[in-house]
Amino acid sequence: MLLPSVELHFKVSATEECVGPMKLTQEPIQVLLVFAKEDSQSDALWWACDRAGFRCNIARTPESAVECFLDKHHEIIVIDGRNSRYFDPESVCRLIRATKPSENTVILAVVPQKPADQEEPSVLPLLCAGFSRRFVENSSVSACYNELIQIEHGEVRCQFKLRACNSVFTALEHCQEAVEITSEDHIIQYVNPAFERMMGYHKGELIGKELTELPKSDKNRADLLDTINTCINKGKEWQGIYYARKKSGDSIQQNVKITPVIGQGGKIRHFVAIKRPHIDNNNQVHKFNKEERCSGEHSQSECHSLRHRDRRKDSIDARSISSRGSDASSLQNRRYSSVARIHSMTIEAPITKVINIINAAQESSPVTVAEALDRVLEILRTTELYSPQLASKEDDPHTNDLVGGLMSDGLRRLSGNEYVFSKNMSQSQLAIPVTLNDVPPSIAEMLNDEECWEFNILELEAATHKRPLTYLGLKIFTSFGVCEFLNCSEATLRSWLQLIEASYHSSNSYHNSTHAADVLHATAYFLRKERVKSSLDQLDEVAALIAATVHDVDHPGRTNSFLCNASSELAILYNDTAVLESHHAALAFQLTVRDSKSNIFKNIDRNQFRNLRQAIIDMVLATEMTRHFEHVSKFVNSINKPMAAIEETSTSSMNSDCEGQANIRNSPENRLLIKRMLIKCADVANPCRPLELCIEWAGRISEEYFAQTDEEKRQGLPVVMPVFDRNTCSIPKSQISFIDYFITDMFDAWDAFASLPGLMEHLSENYKYWKGLDEMKCKSLRPAPDS
Repeated sequence: MLLPSVELHFKVSATEECVGPMKLTQEPIQVLLVFAKEDSQSDALWWACDRAGFRCNIARTPESAVECFLDKHHEIIVIDGRNSRYFDPESVCRLIRATKPSENTVILAVVPQKPADQEEPSVLPLLCAGFSRRFVENSSVSACYNELIQIEHGEVRCQFKLRACNSVFTALEHCQEAVEITSEDHIIQYVNPAFERMMGYHKGELIGKELTELPKSDKNRADLLDTINTCINKGKEWQGIYYARKKSGDSIQQNVKITPVIGQGGKIRHFVAIKRPHIDNNNQVHKFNKEERCSGEHSQSECHSLRHRDRRKDSIDARSISSRGSDASSLQNRRYSSVARIHSMTIEAPITKVINIINAAQESSPVTVAEALDRVLEILRTTELYSPQLASKEDDPHTNDLVGGLMSDGLRRLSGNEYVFSKNMSQSQLAIPVTLNDVPPSIAEMLNDEECWEFNILELEAATHKRPLTYLGLKIFTSFGVCEFLNCSEATLRSWLQLIEASYHSSNSYHNSTHAADVLHATAYFLRKERVKSSLDQLDEVAALIAATVHDVDHPGRTNSFLCNASSELAILYNDTAVLESHHAALAFQLTVRDSKSNIFKNIDRNQFRNLRQAIIDMVLATEMTRHFEHVSKFVNSINKPMAAIEETSTSSMNSDCEGQANIRNSPENRLLIKRMLIKCADVANPCRPLELCIEWAGRISEEYFAQTDEEKRQGLPVVMPVFDRNTCSIPKSQISFIDYFITDMFDAWDAFASLPGLMEHLSENYKYWKGLDEMKCKSLRPAPDS
């Protein structure tokens, strides 16, 4: 193979990485190969670059290497160091290192293999010449690829972060606020020019000194420094007014915000202090009511809360001012005027309006009320507004593990009875019907009962040899007129159902196409309920049926937490957020549009497709459990309670009463909530099924969790749900916890809306069944034969 000595481009999308809150977008990695002659080693590196998606240049001489590098600024340079007959590799490396851009470049030396009986040579000469590392010659493309990928994930990414740090420091150097960075031991590491101007020091006089070595102003309260240190050493931000002593000896009153920075090991590694002069400019700058504030702390002894001011108006960041020039005051006036206009804008989010109302109420409230409102503000400013806190998780490890396993994507700590399926199903092939009329009589007879809640999906699973979704889907989609709505043939629908069902994992004990068929059945059942039917239009119905069909497609039988802990490709792709649900939604559309034969969307117009797609994605994402309580709470507060209030307070006719309720149900926002609630309830309706079905599903999900725990232990991963150990787990306890924590409130709300007395009766009976087993100290699905 002949390699041209010209640039070889591989089109690869840019990648993104973050340094703190800063997002870095970078072009594909560029690699320069410096080889005097083409051989198997250069070929292997070239193909390794190709596989990795890197852009590659080849240089044959030291001069062309330097010229090419100065033009392209490669992240990785590989220099052939096996033979000095053509050029001295160390000299080439020094030539490149003499250029300014090379400080962010990784330079790799390819060195010859040494016989086993020879001593390993020292790498010091290479390091002294400027090489970053060495690579023992190996013409395997995979070996070269692994080396390049390790460099990318190691040194190259570090260099990208260092480049970002340069940008950050440039911003700090030009920032108008004074910035001081100290170590965890309060030794000054950095001050910016604004700090030098404000305090009169040169940075050389400050860096390396402890804060205690600098002169202090005697205008501060005696215990203020202790208060500040107590606050920031707990990892909490402190903000308030502080008097500092300038080099000249004068005291300067400053608004100060000190933020602890958590680093390696989860410990505080630095403190960042942002300071500006405290100026009362004709009351345009609101003075702090108290001398200081410590975020998250409200004790009188440590931190005095700023209870009676709009905190946004006291923000140091929002009141950034210049300390330079004689016109600083007028500049400040204009800036404050702009900030005031921003605060008066009407683009605030509802939660911001609520916070502002509470802030205003604090102005004239007694201290006890103001303190209570402070606590309210604390709660409102958290991100977990809808997630209840367990009173004593230690007392209920089953609930604790279910909550952690289903509602978190992050790391958890390291952690069954054997379950045998009640059906021993054959894997033999069964002919898929050409049309609904070709369904075998025995299956057709089963499908006649599909509108009944007690429909036995597991019997259909057995009869269809683990392919119930296609058969049930054909029946339900036909009854709802899906083909007519989508303007597609029944053959296209059948092909699509077969494609989706084939993309479920039949090896999963729970998350397989039978579960999808079960959720589809529940969805159709709910859609036929009068109040649901009158709330949604046909597009909503079609979206719900499609979403139910695809909602777990390609599910690997593992939870989101497992995938995140294992750093799976999906977790990386979706940034550890709603990993599986995002994958199910995306894959469903990828599969659908891939082939015209199974593209059920091919004949609908663009706007209709966009609306349908948006509705399907929203419903699939709603099945993710981290937002479970948010969805339920919004449904209760936006639909259940207003409708109940109309029923209780209405004094007019029944028709006007119904009209008022219909107005609530049919608003676009509430239709969205209804669809989310519908698919959420359909997805976890197993505890509301007849007892035998409930028991079977409980066994299947337990087996899937047992298998995950087994794999986590094998791979040394954190065990997400330790109680799901097949040797010790109590299945009844796990079901009781699941029903108590997730099911009861949600189905109470859904029943109040859709009227589902049969389901609620099953739920009550099933709960009593699990309670009875638990009281008998039985850990399995059924009581022992002799009990």
